[in-house]
Amino acid sequence: MKVELENLTKKWGDVIGVDSINLDIQDGEFVVFLGPSGCGKTTTLLMVAGIYKPTTGAIRFDGRVVNQVAPKGRNIGMVFQSYALYPHMTVYQNISYPLKLKKTPKAEIQERAQRVADIMGIGHLMDRKPANLSGGQQQRVALGRALVKEPGLLLFDEPLSNLDARLRLSMRSEIKRLQVDLGITSIYVTHDQVEAMTMADRIAVINDGQLHAYDTPAEVYDRPRTLFIARFIGNPPMNFTEVEFSQINGAYHARREGLELVIPADRAEKAVGKGSVMMGIRPEDIIVDSKGIPGEIHGVEPLGRDHLIDAKIRDSHFYLLADPSLSLKSGDTVKLGFNTKKSQFFDIKSERSLLWN
Repeated sequence: MKVELENLTKKWGDVIGVDSINLDIQDGEFVVFLGPSGCGKTTTLLMVAGIYKPTTGAIRFDGRVVNQVAPKGRNIGMVFQSYALYPHMTVYQNISYPLKLKKTPKAEIQERAQRVADIMGIGHLMDRKPANLSGGQQQRVALGRALVKEPGLLLFDEPLSNLDARLRLSMRSEIKRLQVDLGITSIYVTHDQVEAMTMADRIAVINDGQLHAYDTPAEVYDRPRTLFIARFIGNPPMNFTEVEFSQINGAYHARREGLELVIPADRAEKAVGKGSVMMGIRPEDIIVDSKGIPGEIHGVEPLGRDHLIDAKIRDSHFYLLADPSLSLKSGDTVKLGFNTKKSQFFDIKSERSLLWN
C-alpha cells in the first residue's frame, strides 16, 4: 500500500498538533516517525489510522482519499505501546479475535492464527493467557493479532518502550525481518533514535508538529538540515560551538577563543561572511592527537569499550570517545584533533544548515 500525506494538519482550537506535513510512503517501505515527546508523531499516526480526523489536508491510500473512512475500513493493523491484550483470552483467542469479528469461517481462522503464531515463534503458546507470558511474548501476540488480518498497512506506536534493553534489541531485528519478509508497508513511531536508525528505510524527523527532515538514516545523520536534527540525532550527541570565519592565503579558518581550525572549502564557502555561525562536530570525529589543539580533561565516563571524554578548550566543551588504554583522567592536559571534513555549520538565527539547504 502506498501512503501519501498532503498538507496534513491537526488543531485543537489554537493549539497546533501537526502543521502541514507532506510526505509519501512507498509500497513495502518501513518509515519511522522520530521526535521527542509531544512533537506530533503519534497524532500523525492516529490520523493515518483514522482515530483522529485531520483539521485540513488529505490522507491517501493507493491514491484514494481516506479522510472520511472509518478505521475498520482502512485495511490497517496496529500495535500499541500497551499490548492491549484481552487478559481473559488465550493467545489463540487474542490473535484470532479480529477474524472472529469479521465472521471469517472457523477453519480459516484456525489456519491463519496458527500460521501467524508460528511466524512469531509463539505457536506453542496458544493455550496460555497473557498473565503467563513474558513481555516479549506478549508483544509478539499483539503483533500477531495485527498481522492475522493481512493488512495493507502496519502502524506501530512505540511498541518496544516497555521492554528491557536486550529484548528491545532482539525485537527490533525481528520486526524488521518480518516486515521485509512480508513486504507490508509500515509506519513506526518512536522517540528512540537507535530504533529509527536501525529499522527505517526512511526517517521522518518531527518537532513542534513540523517535518524537519524525511530521508534515509545515513542522510539524516550525515547531512542534518536543521540544528534540531543535529542535536537530536546521535549518541553521544554532536558538539556545538560558535565560530567566525576568516580567509588566510586562500584557506578558510574557523575561529573562537583557544580554537582555530582549517575548514575544507566545500564546507566553509557558504559560512563565510555570515558573522558568528554554529559549528557542529560529532564525538567520533574528534581524536586525541599529539599535533592537535591543547585542552583539559573535564570529565571521564567509562562506557566499557570506550571512555566518553569531556574535554575543555577555554570555555568550549567537546565530547569524544577515547580508548580506555589511554588512561585519561580529569585534570589531564590533552591535545585534540578535529576531522573538519565532517564539520557542520548552522545559521544561528534560522537554525538551518549552511551546507545542505
